[in-house]
Amino acid sequence: MIASTVCRTFVGMKKVSILVPNTAVPAAVVDPRYMFSAVNGFFKTAGHRPFFDVQTVGLTKEVKLNDGLVSIHTDALVNEVGKTDLIIIPAISGDIDEALKQNEAYFPWIVEQYQKGAEVASLCIGSFLLAATGLLDGKSCSTHWLFANEFRARFPAVQLADDRVITHQKGLYSSGGASTYWNLLLYLVEKYTSREMAIIASKFFLLDIEKNSQLPFSVFKGQKDHGDSLVLAIQEHIEQNYQNRMTVDGLADRFGIGRRTFERRFKKITANTVVEYIQRVKIEAAKKQLETGRKTVAEVMYDVGYTDPKAFRDVFKRIAGLSPVDYANRYN
Repeated sequence: MIASTVCRTFVGMKKVSILVPNTAVPAAVVDPRYMFSAVNGFFKTAGHRPFFDVQTVGLTKEVKLNDGLVSIHTDALVNEVGKTDLIIIPAISGDIDEALKQNEAYFPWIVEQYQKGAEVASLCIGSFLLAATGLLDGKSCSTHWLFANEFRARFPAVQLADDRVITHQKGLYSSGGASTYWNLLLYLVEKYTSREMAIIASKFFLLDIEKNSQLPFSVFKGQKDHGDSLVLAIQEHIEQNYQNRMTVDGLADRFGIGRRTFERRFKKITANTVVEYIQRVKIEAAKKQLETGRKTVAEVMYDVGYTDPKAFRDVFKRIAGLSPVDYANRYN
């Protein structure tokens, strides 16, 4: 019944081109094909034709991954695909510079297809390949939280939303880290078919359809690969003294720098305001205590320098995506 409702408004199959980059994560190639093929199966079971025409696309007919342990035979070469509706860019692995170099031949084709009306979705750190095309400049994008600092350094024109599981802007989609690409695939199924079909797929794959934040899974690591010795010294001071009360004025006086210059310089280099950085360091310390210790939430709160339960709870939830109690229940 669901499939028949969808099919009444369906005109033509949607062509999905799953790229097979050199250095791709094999599962990030196979899983999108599995998702769209499964949805086709749901339609067939309901007595209707498939919705998606799925193909793998490569620079060569055979792509060897994981040091040759995995070999994928592509359905088509990029120069054989004149028009597609949706491009999937899988996650990549290994050295980012090498991955960008080995896959740069994809970039003009992706741009050309986008200009022809195709939509483009990057999975996890496949976002580096999408950003390298220039299509994300001035737009938002997500990626694995662990690579957020490196992404910002490489692509300052892109608005990184590293707390988000999914971003979508002007036909460009991205997902957060690791397995969250399943949530983007569900999102695309809903976008192209219906909410009902996405729910069927979520139940088939046992996926949480409403997961929308990476925050509960992220670990804060301040941007330190910047070469500014003064800012680095301040970062290390904050991380070593997070239990104490700190203010922007106090830090500026301690390190002999004017407050306005300090705030502007710190934000430009670390992508956090001074207050945000202090809060993130404190909350990261609190998360570790809640994960491994036997202390109460109140005891942890005092240990990281908070005295107001409401302020601690509000900051913790904003940064970690869960309340302190919920976080402790999930991870302890």
